[in-house]
Amino acid sequence: MNAARSEREKAQKIVADNRKALHDYHVLDEWEAGVVLLGSEVKAIREGRVNLRDSYARVDKGEVWLTDVHISPYSHADYVRHDERRQRKLLLHRHEILKLTGRVAEKGLTLVPLRMYFKNGRVKVAIALVKGKQAHDKRETIRRREVERETRAAVKERRR
Repeated sequence: MNAARSEREKAQKIVADNRKALHDYHVLDEWEAGVVLLGSEVKAIREGRVNLRDSYARVDKGEVWLTDVHISPYSHADYVRHDERRQRKLLLHRHEILKLTGRVAEKGLTLVPLRMYFKNGRVKVAIALVKGKQAHDKRETIRRREVERETRAAVKERRR
């Protein structure tokens, strides 16, 4: 069991995280999607030159598009340059796209990428259906995190 789990963890190499999204939104549901990329973009992603902050996804004419993801140019590219903030198509099953279309139409719900990673050599994006947090929700999350940290510290101290 542990061997299979460690193989899965090795197969998934997280390249970029969107921690700000977890701070600003309540995650309601999550999907894994492939991304249509250029070769130089894949190489740049392997170098870790990705920023998911302020990015989002939208459904347009039965397709899902990833917008405002910043992928810096590949360091060893000479004349082949890609547009750093171009829209990139997400690859999802038809039934997933239909489900997303219905859910995103609800007021206050958005699609946001949470992390970008390699899975079996392919770039994947975890997109989430989210609802915005208000200021008091953010404070509550911070307070809860601090309480958990203090509890762990107390338990650790008690074990000594």
